[in-house]
Amino acid sequence: MTDFDSNTGGAWVNPLRDPRDLRLPRIAGPCSIVIFGVTGDLSRKKLLPAIYDLANRGLLPPSFGLTGFARRDWSEDHFKDFVKENVQLHCRTPFRESTWTQLAAGIRFVQGTFDDPAAFARLSDTVAELDRDRGTRGNHAFYMSVPPRAFPQVSRQLADCGLAKSKEGAWRRVIIEKPFGHDLASAKELDRVVSEVFDPSSVFRIDHYLGKETVQNIMALRFANAMYEPIWNANYVDHVQITMAEDIGVAGRAGYYDGIGAARDIIQNHLLQLLALTAMEEPVSFTASDLTAEKTKILSAVRLPKDLAAHTARGQYAAGWQGSHDVVGYLDEKGIDPASTTETYAAIRLDIDTRRWAGVPFYLRTGKRLGKRVTEIAVVFKRAPHLPFESTATRELGKNAIVIRVQPDEGVTIRFGAKVPGGTSMEVRDVSMDFSYGRSFTESSPEAYERLILDVLLGDPPLFPTTEEVNLSWKILDPIEEFWSTLGQPQPYRAGTWGPEEADEMLARDGRQWRMP
Repeated sequence: MTDFDSNTGGAWVNPLRDPRDLRLPRIAGPCSIVIFGVTGDLSRKKLLPAIYDLANRGLLPPSFGLTGFARRDWSEDHFKDFVKENVQLHCRTPFRESTWTQLAAGIRFVQGTFDDPAAFARLSDTVAELDRDRGTRGNHAFYMSVPPRAFPQVSRQLADCGLAKSKEGAWRRVIIEKPFGHDLASAKELDRVVSEVFDPSSVFRIDHYLGKETVQNIMALRFANAMYEPIWNANYVDHVQITMAEDIGVAGRAGYYDGIGAARDIIQNHLLQLLALTAMEEPVSFTASDLTAEKTKILSAVRLPKDLAAHTARGQYAAGWQGSHDVVGYLDEKGIDPASTTETYAAIRLDIDTRRWAGVPFYLRTGKRLGKRVTEIAVVFKRAPHLPFESTATRELGKNAIVIRVQPDEGVTIRFGAKVPGGTSMEVRDVSMDFSYGRSFTESSPEAYERLILDVLLGDPPLFPTTEEVNLSWKILDPIEEFWSTLGQPQPYRAGTWGPEEADEMLARDGRQWRMP
């Protein structure tokens, strides 16, 4: 069934594909995805289960194809068993044989290395086979779940074998997993190499935090309600704390993590994106260009403190207790250089030079082996300008706050003062109102990778950082990393605590303290 649409110049369109129609979910058209590094942890635990869950939810077409590219000398059946095993272990939705049978019919495997042109020739033949037998119509996405140093090589191989360019009416897209470079210079070089092969509009940089429902809820909270935006400014906000804490160590990521550190791993992408969404002005619309324009304005207005020694902190976890387990320090982890100066904790203060946020500090912190696993944005408000109570009545009253919980227990908490019931005197104490996704909605939130992979296949880019956003984030972080490189060993902190003392001192100088989630 088709319909006439005056907005498209008289073209006939399918009304069921109208994005304004919320009765039916948006479903990807005929296409396939090729995963490089398909045997890695990210693919096993996130990508393959996300693809299955999309299929299980009916969001992938019957003609969908999945191709794995890896060095393993596997047969196609062996690879299918590998995919099925990891899907069953990590999928979010129930495992159904009917869904698996349909998905498995489009699964292919190509054995090879990134420096082998013959392997990419086989990949090209496999993609052509999917077009012919599965009806993928020349629409293919290439997911680089590989170390950043391999991005240029894979990109050039795709160009040489003819896979980087599509025929008219079809598309090719490349998905790049973070980190997007090591600093500004390497990020620009990476972008130059990839842009030589793929059109910039075909490059999707994955920051999985932007796919989380609670991150997208920041925009709903601010712009769909009348009660928050009037006080979302320097007249009422005292400061903002953005925290991503992990209770695990480096686990099996020592080879990647050592030399990268907490700031490059988390602050450069995840936390600066959360800052931009929290601080940006209302976009004209939620199209990619309008949303990016507002985030870019904020990132370009970020200013570093003049005294980096006083307003940045870094640490390295030492031995301690994580829950009921005795854990080793970072320098004793397998694969870590005993003389490593890589930080596992980073905290920085940033200011935003706009009228809305002038004088409001944004504190960003992240770390491993901290007190608990939590990611949250806490907007802390100023005290009421006048309290008509005895000082003893408000001694247990803190500052009002709106806390957006990104993970776990996704939701929003509002902290405010209320009278303690009973007694003859007035006593005011902090209380909380709580919204939880799990209690308010019957449908569980999809994994971030489900949303992002589907958006790539739909060609919908609002949730993906642009080149300019990546470059601005490195401009913010590079001076801090250069300063830290002159300091030597980071301050140790005991595993299971909330970081080094200098991080507490950083806020104490401003007359504030960290929120304990």
